[in-house]
Amino acid sequence: MNGTRIVLAAGTLAVALCAYATAEAPTIASLLKPLKLTAYRPGTVPPDFTGQTLDARAVSMSGLRGRVVLVNFWASWCAECRPEMPVLDRLYRELAPKGLVVLGINAREDTQAVKRYASELNLRFPLVLDPAGAINQLYGVVGIPATFLVARDGRAVAFAIGPRDWGGADARALLEALLAEPSVREGWPL
Repeated sequence: MNGTRIVLAAGTLAVALCAYATAEAPTIASLLKPLKLTAYRPGTVPPDFTGQTLDARAVSMSGLRGRVVLVNFWASWCAECRPEMPVLDRLYRELAPKGLVVLGINAREDTQAVKRYASELNLRFPLVLDPAGAINQLYGVVGIPATFLVARDGRAVAFAIGPRDWGGADARALLEALLAEPSVREGWPL
């Protein structure tokens, strides 16, 4: 009889702990709301692109599979972009070891303008040149800053047009939750 009570007690405790963990773990959808991010429909895959970084490296969205990618469209003349850039750089430095990639896609500026801006703000995350605006057009960017989040498994998670508090606790919780997800979800195409 004692053995049965112990097994029942252990089972009850396990169910309670699982229920507690599930109740405490916020869903990605709930983490989007405080930042006023727009969620993509399940199964949405971001457009693939290949671009060249400021330091002449090729980068593509498909080549970043397995990492959480924050893509930020910006320009040096954009007053609302300026405060976000150092914050995005800080996130990149802190969370890159966990798998975060921050890409800054410049909107139609020449290389020298981008270099001056990056130097002035001491930016270290990859800045992709888009002089013809092809990547901007591919993503349907209608205003900047515009930010897109892509999960490790390659699915488009959410986007924002306009500045957000990427340095705040809400953004950190969202990024940490995305970083905690596995690279490939069961049933998800590679």
